[in-house]
Amino acid sequence: MHKQQTLSRKVVTWKQYSNKGYSAFASMGRLVRIGVLSVATLGTVTPVEAETRSMASQETEGDTLTLDEVQVTGTLAPLTQLQSARIVSVLSRQDIEAAGVQSTNDLLKLASGVDVRQRGGFGIQTDISIDGGTFDQITILLNGANISNPQTGHLAMDLPVALDDIERIEVLAGADSRVYGGSAFGGCINIVTRRDTGKNVSGGLEAGMYGTVQGDGRVALTFGRVSNRLSGGGGRSRGGTTNDDWSRGQLYYQGDYRHQTFDLTWQFGLSKKAYGANTFYSAAYPDQFERNEHYMASVGAETKGRFHFTPQVYWNRWYDNFELVRGERFGENFHMTNVYGMRLGGYFHWLGGKTAIGTEVRNEGILSTNLGRPMDAAEYVGVRGDKSVQYNHKDNRTNVSYNLEHNILLDRWTLSAGLIANMNTSVDHRFRLYPGVDVAYRPATNWKLYASYSKGFRLPTFTDLYYKSPTLNGNTGLKPEVNHSMQLGTQYTNTGVRATLRAFYNRGHNMIDWVMYNSSDTYHSTSFELDNMGVQVEGKIDFTQLCNRDIFLRSLSVGYTYIHQNRRDDQQIYRSNYALEYLRHKLTATLHHKIVARLTATWSLRWQDRMGEYIQYEGTYTDPNTGYLRGTSTGTLVSYRPYATLDLKLQWTERHWMAYVKGSNITNHRYYDLGNVRQPGIWVLAGTRFNFSL
Repeated sequence: MHKQQTLSRKVVTWKQYSNKGYSAFASMGRLVRIGVLSVATLGTVTPVEAETRSMASQETEGDTLTLDEVQVTGTLAPLTQLQSARIVSVLSRQDIEAAGVQSTNDLLKLASGVDVRQRGGFGIQTDISIDGGTFDQITILLNGANISNPQTGHLAMDLPVALDDIERIEVLAGADSRVYGGSAFGGCINIVTRRDTGKNVSGGLEAGMYGTVQGDGRVALTFGRVSNRLSGGGGRSRGGTTNDDWSRGQLYYQGDYRHQTFDLTWQFGLSKKAYGANTFYSAAYPDQFERNEHYMASVGAETKGRFHFTPQVYWNRWYDNFELVRGERFGENFHMTNVYGMRLGGYFHWLGGKTAIGTEVRNEGILSTNLGRPMDAAEYVGVRGDKSVQYNHKDNRTNVSYNLEHNILLDRWTLSAGLIANMNTSVDHRFRLYPGVDVAYRPATNWKLYASYSKGFRLPTFTDLYYKSPTLNGNTGLKPEVNHSMQLGTQYTNTGVRATLRAFYNRGHNMIDWVMYNSSDTYHSTSFELDNMGVQVEGKIDFTQLCNRDIFLRSLSVGYTYIHQNRRDDQQIYRSNYALEYLRHKLTATLHHKIVARLTATWSLRWQDRMGEYIQYEGTYTDPNTGYLRGTSTGTLVSYRPYATLDLKLQWTERHWMAYVKGSNITNHRYYDLGNVRQPGIWVLAGTRFNFSL
């Protein structure tokens, strides 16, 4: 058998990796104890050494660190890290505490294969994509529950949790429709929250430049077999660029019941925010505004018999109010989106390996003043909070899928093969098959070679299909996107050293984008044939593990991704708004080191070069026909320029509290990552966090 890798030392114990049936990639069979990190890590996020512990994970004990036991996989049946034929990047709680970031979205900027484009600071509105795809092509999970928005991927990261609620973030690159259905077209991000046991309270407050202030608090109470966690927070800021002010709040509750024969978990969350949407849909209208609300709930279970039955039900509702001109009815839209889902399935072990089966029914519906088919007047529904406005459009679609997967586990080999049969009522009532196969070979204790192929699909969002405005025109004739995703790579893991090399090729059909056909055109949603291909290399050295002692240099991580696109059609377009504006180069590096005593520093460097062009706007004028402020187009296409940002976090850590100062973009470089949206310069915040047992 494969030799088990162990590290004998005092380690931090995280029980969050055990028996979490709702966690998509988590350990599902037994308690797993890990030190710094046990799987392929986001190559540029540096783990804090075991001695600088999470304030909420103070328990330490002498034990043996067993890397082979950790189960992180994108398959239906959970496999250990050693067995898995896919590489899942995991960002741990320690990584989150070390990074000098302001939001979950900022944290993902440090992942070399993830593209994060935001309109302003703190991730108030952020588009996230993987491996050159678009923001509509990934699935977002919260503790394994799908919270992806079928209205638009612009709202995908409206999370009800704060950074302090998160135990880890798992990133899976490549299509995984065979497990998670249509929205897992180009990758999947699973956010796993902390499962505190016992009774404790924690919180924090930070403030800084541009009138920014925000805080949060959480309390955990355990009574016998039942654990409860309640958290909430909010903040506000004037913003660091034009029309970039914001306010937000969130509330989250999670509970679980642990029994010898089954586990039961449940969660409820809400987030509310209002913000200046700087040139959100077009620089022609610079004074836009947005209000979003997201409500979510899910209940899941897992039995512990011979057959692990894993049912789950979930619900999401979004309210979206967009103002094309801030404070005016002109171009204003209201939307209410509802998603109901139920997953039934499970897995079992037998002589031939691990087999998993599943089925899911997911209903997506929208009421809108703009999106969907026109309603009869008798069907109109008043908009919540403003009965003078009525929803007069609607659409609804139901997705039904059946999953089957089998995993063959040998000494040095793993073969995972599966498929999904999917039908959606908005397309037709035919079931279509989307297969996938993953192979891993372990030639030696520290090496893994892997290859995978998956066929993915994605339905157009309601915005893709229906949106109409003075600057945008949807297309009801769009067909589902199809992606053939192939990956090949190798991984090396040893004490204190980890390296990954990955190559990928995504062959896309009917790839959806918003484009202009000439310089005076509006944006149209259309599709074309588009391939994304590239290579990614990541390396990390944990000097405290390598030297088995506390030294000045704690850890160093470097990651680089190169992407190339190839369009396989002759459709002439003037400019692309999303799909062709990809990152050709992205380099990230993080250095974590000790300064003195309990004072540490984390430096994070990001350099990237984006392809594509945007129409330059300079100045504004008052439209004589409407009286509203308009942007002045120069009619000139401007290419994106490469840029670099440097972040720094200084942190003093005690047993029950910490204090820190963090600066984003400390070189004060002003750059463009979205057309005509100049990003903020330096942004400095100071704060403190605490944690106490009750």
